[in-house]
Amino acid sequence: MPLRICSASWPAGRGHFVGAPVRQKYVQQQTALALLAAAALSGCALGPDFKRPEVPAAAGSSYTATALPAQTASAAGVTGGAAQQFVAGQELPALWWQLFSSPALDELVRAALAGNPSMAAAEASLRQAQESYKAQAGSLNYPSVNGQLGVAREKLAPASAGNGAGVFTLYNASVAVAYTPDVFGASRRTLEGAQAQVDYQRFQVEATYLALSANVVTTAIRSASLQAQLKATQEVQDALAKQLAVIEKQFELGAIPRTTLLSQRNQLAQVRASVPPLEKALAQSRHQLSVLAGRLPGEGGLPEFTLESLTLPQQLPVSLPSALVRQRPDIRASEELLHAASAAIGVATAAQYPQLTLSGSYGSSAQSFGKLFDAETTAWSLASNLTAPIFNGGALSAKKRAAEAAYDGAAAQYRATVLAAFQDVADSLRALDSDAAALKAQAEADALAAEALALATQQYKLGGISYLALLDAQRSYQQAHVALVQAQAARYADTAALFQALGGGWWNRNGGAAAASTVSAAPVYGSSGR
Repeated sequence: MPLRICSASWPAGRGHFVGAPVRQKYVQQQTALALLAAAALSGCALGPDFKRPEVPAAAGSSYTATALPAQTASAAGVTGGAAQQFVAGQELPALWWQLFSSPALDELVRAALAGNPSMAAAEASLRQAQESYKAQAGSLNYPSVNGQLGVAREKLAPASAGNGAGVFTLYNASVAVAYTPDVFGASRRTLEGAQAQVDYQRFQVEATYLALSANVVTTAIRSASLQAQLKATQEVQDALAKQLAVIEKQFELGAIPRTTLLSQRNQLAQVRASVPPLEKALAQSRHQLSVLAGRLPGEGGLPEFTLESLTLPQQLPVSLPSALVRQRPDIRASEELLHAASAAIGVATAAQYPQLTLSGSYGSSAQSFGKLFDAETTAWSLASNLTAPIFNGGALSAKKRAAEAAYDGAAAQYRATVLAAFQDVADSLRALDSDAAALKAQAEADALAAEALALATQQYKLGGISYLALLDAQRSYQQAHVALVQAQAARYADTAALFQALGGGWWNRNGGAAAASTVSAAPVYGSSGR
């Protein structure tokens, strides 16, 4: 692995000097030389410098292998049937959910962002990382200064006490200063890794923000879909109940066999059996919305959502593929983990080199508190110490190789995150194109099924068709009508999924730009460079 080489001549470490005026000048000269040497080497940091990974070479102008149409198909006359246009390169607004033009949805998303515990937890983790960085910066960048004031009662052995008193009280006061110059960049690499952890937590906040807002939107759409499916099922149930009343009268008059009556009752019973699962799913979606908003499920007060209350966005901003890696918060978070792994290699590399420590103390020691600060009781010391690893059983080299392996793992995880992000966008784009075509076909099928049911009902009343033919028409209409609602909801849900896959536009929000600009620019480290 290519490294920048640091070199200098090191002053010899000296011992502890106390009360030796004749040697004071010499010690000061030695300490000054050590400080100059440390200053001369302070610009050197071992280990790889980090650079953002390049945008994948295959990320051209399209997310999919085959080009998408300029706009999707249109299913005029049904809710959510408008054509959607893909606008490449257009910026996605930070409050992207407002594109659905629902004040109730906007209010609910804002309530969730303010009250959901996951947002509070992510923000707390960010504050923790920031304070941890400040703590490390304070301990690594500045000398440590400690004051001490003490008193001790001592008794010396008669042989060592001489003619003096064997029992005495000793008062002492001192200030000690210690500083370890960052000669080979261990401190700087440590702080670089800590800053990367701060940035990682910042992007985790953005990822939580995006996931939470998307979950609220998709849950609201699912609630609206279930509400519509329940309504459609109840309409079919009411129609079957009316037909059953007619058939029962016909049976009483002997106009139809009992098998026809049983078939109608069975059909109605099946439709009624499908209602409770829909009601259950609807209630669960409402409960989920409450929890997402930071409320208990029983609190209530949530708005009711219908597909008609939501406007399908007709202009779909689509970021360029080359910009996706700078906009997805999960990619940026993975990038910061890669940055931290790179800095850890520098820390492990610097640990293999000598470490210089400068220390000094100044104080006083006396047997009487009143004489504690007299000139004759003053004691001081200046020292420089150079520690170099000589033999450690290969531990330091193994730690460096472990750090390099961790970097390779982080790089692989970063690539996996990028691949998954591009797949998310490609899947969402294809889903929107297919959803539009499916809704158009389903709208036609629903209209034909409704027309066929009306005709079959009239013909059955006139005796033109059998009851089995009417039953088939009823089943076809029920299935087509529920499928139409599901196709409508799919367009809304996949539109929200596209906005989420593109990163949610957080960089266009106040404060988002600051997070987007946190990056180091320097030569890149890679496994091929070792």
